Amino acid sequence: QVQVVESGGGLVQAGGSLRLSCAASGRIFSSHAMGWFRQAPGKEREFVAAINWSGGTTRYADSVKGRFTISRDNAKNTVYLQMNSLKPEDTAVYYCARDRDAGISPQKSDYDYWGQGTQVTVSS
Repeated sequence: QVQVVESGGGLVQAGGSLRLSCAASGRIFSSHAMGWFRQAPGKEREFVAAINWSGGTTRYADSVKGRFTISRDNAKNTVYLQMNSLKPEDTAVYYCARDRDAGISPQKSDYDYWGQGTQVTVSS
């Protein structure tokens, strides 16, 4: 069984930074792509970023490109999301999830194991 646990959320002022972590259990973590999604109140869950199993390929939503960086440490079964230049519109619950395959899909339906989420609030 693969378990996914996010941490690192909090309250930050606009322009600030946060680093989210996602720890996944299970030996199969290192063979799968991982992704970050977010969901703001009243909105659909949306893709933020994804990284392939080796960490050599990444993909970002246009809204976060140049501000967020996804990375992973397979020895620690952990994925990170470094968020810089945060804006109030980045406020959401952030979720980490495992891609079923090796790709870095932006589609929620391609991810099978999800964490409980961590709240990120950016004040203006």
